[in-house]
Amino acid sequence: MDSLDQALGRYEIERMLSGENDDANVIVYINAGAGGTEAQDWVEMLLRMYLKWAERKGFESQVVDLLPGEEAGVKNVTFLLKGPYAYGYLKCENGIHRLVRISPFDTNSRRHTSFASVYAYPEITDDIAVDIREEDIRIDTFRASGPGGQHVNRTDSAIRITHMPTGIVVQCQNERSQHKNKAIAMAILRSRIYELEKKKQEEKINSLNKEKKDIAWGSQIRSYILHPYKLIKDHRTKIEVHNAEGVLAGDIDAFIKAYLLYLTFEQKNDN
Repeated sequence: MDSLDQALGRYEIERMLSGENDDANVIVYINAGAGGTEAQDWVEMLLRMYLKWAERKGFESQVVDLLPGEEAGVKNVTFLLKGPYAYGYLKCENGIHRLVRISPFDTNSRRHTSFASVYAYPEITDDIAVDIREEDIRIDTFRASGPGGQHVNRTDSAIRITHMPTGIVVQCQNERSQHKNKAIAMAILRSRIYELEKKKQEEKINSLNKEKKDIAWGSQIRSYILHPYKLIKDHRTKIEVHNAEGVLAGDIDAFIKAYLLYLTFEQKNDN
């Protein structure tokens, strides 16, 4: 019966995923905001949460770029999830995520607030035309940082691509082959340019950069409170979950479903 309930729940959610590219794979970028080492640790916690969620869904995951923090955690990370409706699910996570907890890095055990931004882009397939001219990009090679094996650190296998007209910069250092890193970085660049152009056409914003709010107070979509009580609250849908450990272990379907229902309601009102 549990498996049937789960299947029906998934069907109900996927029935709401009828938007453009909702059925595509997803590229997710998480970046540390206000909070220093605390925020970098928060990025690592969010990465673990999404990878655990992806594992539950049976999605294939690949971390393509990761910049470690100086003391702990991760400054920023880009990862790819492959599976049915991956983008449709994780587009619900776009925005600022706020963490409140007793800091494990504070010798005085004080409460700290940290922020991180999450942005999801659909992976654009070859059948969708995205015009990237060779003269508009700059490709740099560099040595991979952090863990990755001796071979990775000995060779300039990592790739950074700058799209000069838009200022978009992407990089990949996960693969040992420079050719593979370049292919992944180009795929990410195509997806980001496509999303940028789509948003321009919709006249919602002029660029992705203007969409991004300050990664700090007052702009969060969700708060994860671990002290003095435990509560995860989505500020868009008002849904609250007290099982903080479960959420951070990847149980985020309640938030995704609530936000998809919210989007469906908004779209009906617009029509």
